[in-house]
Amino acid sequence: MNVLVIGAGGREHALAYKLNQSNLVKQVFVIPGNEAMTPIAEVHTEISESDHQGILDFAKQQNVDWVVIGPEQPLIDGLADILRANGFKVFGPNKQAAQIEGSKLFAKKIMEKYNIPTADYKEVERKKDALTYIENCEFPVVVKKDGLAAGKGVIIADTIEAARSAIEIMYGDEEEDTVVFETFLEGEEFSLMTFVNGELAVPFDCIAQDHKRAFDHDEGPNTGGMGAYCPVPHISDDVLKLTNETIAQPIAKAMLNEGYQFFGVLYIGAILTKDGPKVIEFNARFGDPEAQVLLSRMESDLMQHIIDLDEGKRTEFKWKNEAIVGVMLASKGYPDAYEKGHKVSGFDLNENYFVSGLKKQGDTFVTSGGRVILAIGKGDNVHDAQRDAYEKVSQIQSDHLFYRHDIANKALQLK
Repeated sequence: MNVLVIGAGGREHALAYKLNQSNLVKQVFVIPGNEAMTPIAEVHTEISESDHQGILDFAKQQNVDWVVIGPEQPLIDGLADILRANGFKVFGPNKQAAQIEGSKLFAKKIMEKYNIPTADYKEVERKKDALTYIENCEFPVVVKKDGLAAGKGVIIADTIEAARSAIEIMYGDEEEDTVVFETFLEGEEFSLMTFVNGELAVPFDCIAQDHKRAFDHDEGPNTGGMGAYCPVPHISDDVLKLTNETIAQPIAKAMLNEGYQFFGVLYIGAILTKDGPKVIEFNARFGDPEAQVLLSRMESDLMQHIIDLDEGKRTEFKWKNEAIVGVMLASKGYPDAYEKGHKVSGFDLNENYFVSGLKKQGDTFVTSGGRVILAIGKGDNVHDAQRDAYEKVSQIQSDHLFYRHDIANKALQLK
């Protein structure tokens, strides 16, 4: 069959790589993709992921059987709806169901209604009300922009001064916008991907752990993710089972009860608190960079899993007997302002590197985004995989990239 992947980042690079391995797949196309994907897919950078008509025309011309949508924005914009209305199979939720990621407030309200464990929250719609709220709230407090923010619309404020600064960032020059304040939760964070088709929810039996902050020791601003690893040995199978029982299954049923038919992967960003697992956020797609490490470890056929889900079957995942660690190299200045066009070399176009922000300039690759490339390490355990990942990092040559030095340390109980 012919499969079209939508998106241009490292997550889509990993999706294309994994789908290309399937015996069920004849040809993988990627729109817009990036030039690092060319060994495994036919890349069409001339079509934008926001060009819904162009994507539809391409899918018709190439007799595409399945479309796999990687990023959140096309889902929020209703690309899945347009494709399905024209007879295409799509792995990714429709516009209504994608609100679970598109609106923090939507997610909080549905969790509140169905008693799904999460932090207490307060919604405000005006800047002046937000400034009033922080006068008497408990610190630290989590400040979230309601809509999409590429993983960067969350600020943890430890003081009232930090909260005021967060409010200025969230509102900018606007006086009205929806912002959600949440009680700060303490505990160990983890990411659980769950395949969902209506009421059927099939969680991965392997979780990953992301590293959101820009710098070592979880310091600096939130990012889209500076690295991830799997499995997470210090979070037990009992916790995974409890997360499934109290979060994954209930949210699938809640969405269906509310009239939202979800088909695709639901990302559960969870935290293990003293009161058990609670939801930090939902995404309507694979996490990035969690997708890269999880799909690297997945031994079974991703395309077969998608087909099984479509047919309402409870698919069984198989995993390689190894650990995977991914370290993200990002442009200096990210997640704030950064320069583009800096040369990057020393890496191979294979399963050891997934590219997020590079483009070809002549015969060389130059930076074109904030997060640039993820180096993948593999080993019999997390320690060996971490060492391998940083060896892969050391091979990359560039004068304008930075990375964290402590990815996966939590699993090793290192300081």
